[in-house]
Amino acid sequence: MKVLLINGSPHEKGCTYTALSEVAGTLEKNKVETEILYLGTKPVAGCIACGKCEETGRCIFNDKVNEVLERLDEYDGMVVGSPVYYASAAGQLCAFLDRLFYSGGDRMAGKCAAAVVSCRRGGASAAFDRLNKYFTISNMPVVSSQYWNQVHGFTPEDVRKDEEGLQTMRTLGENMAWLLKSVQAAREKGLMLPQYEPYVATNFIR
Repeated sequence: MKVLLINGSPHEKGCTYTALSEVAGTLEKNKVETEILYLGTKPVAGCIACGKCEETGRCIFNDKVNEVLERLDEYDGMVVGSPVYYASAAGQLCAFLDRLFYSGGDRMAGKCAAAVVSCRRGGASAAFDRLNKYFTISNMPVVSSQYWNQVHGFTPEDVRKDEEGLQTMRTLGENMAWLLKSVQAAREKGLMLPQYEPYVATNFIR
């Protein structure tokens, strides 16, 4: 089993990374392999609604979105981490996820997912809600914790003092490991993913 953790902060080893590392450590303790993907500081193109990915399964912008798409079947779970900017997730992360989920959303079904946010003071629950919408539109089981998945602090040192926040990250890791193992056990007994009806899109016109 393997979980991809996406660090959507421009700071590679900052507060968001500190929270994700706590989750990853707990997953590893439970024999779940982890990989942390850092998006970097270069601009990330937004989706231009060209529809090309529907033909090719790849985005026309050849960056880390396509790198993840190529390896998507390796991952059984995904944790998306972001700092809080104006009560929302980081813009470059949202651009990345818009394109990743639009081009590969039909391959996300059944993968366990969770969002993690880091804030100095406020806006965490709004950013948390924003990220969870990617999962709940893609048939992904969303993993919960003992509190909303957030840590507080202006520096990684601050975050390490947030005992409840770090415990929330560890609990998230425990719950994700348990759910991944439960899904694996179910598959070993022949219980596969639900069979979905053909998708119906309604555009609110007659």
